[in-house]
Amino acid sequence: MEVTEKVGDLCAPLCQIAGVELLEVEFNGSTLRLVVDHPEGVGMDAIATVAREVSRTLDHVDPVKGRYTLEVSSPGLERRLERPDHFLRAIGSMVVLQTFLEGASQLKGTLEAADENGISVRTGHEEIQILRYAEIKKARTVFEWDSDRSRHSKGQQPDQELASEESETEK
Repeated sequence: MEVTEKVGDLCAPLCQIAGVELLEVEFNGSTLRLVVDHPEGVGMDAIATVAREVSRTLDHVDPVKGRYTLEVSSPGLERRLERPDHFLRAIGSMVVLQTFLEGASQLKGTLEAADENGISVRTGHEEIQILRYAEIKKARTVFEWDSDRSRHSKGQQPDQELASEESETEK
């Protein structure tokens, strides 16, 4: 059994107890990285709890020979999508895909649907691309900053907002 499988088997129940899901385990020889998630996000308290419990368990069982650094993190805003459950979790998100398809080697759009066989991505107003997982080389979510929405939280236009701020500071 591979190191990542051993660690995954040991750590998945610990993560569940901490209220998070173990998404992936990576080991590159000097760093053992666990990526955990929760539908409402993962806070630092949960990451610290998982790191402490996993560290204790790994010290006791010792599935990794030699020295290594343990890292526990959330997947972040932009995350790799590799398994069907990753895609299911990302429905509604903007995604970028590299495919094995001729003429459509890179796609960007909104992930509309996912199941155990594949996905559908809306790449334009009316265009939907359906892909089997075997046709996907790489996939990740893309976080796009919407500065207009954050700046216009009060319904003001940028110039109006700036003018309001200036007049308040002049008083």
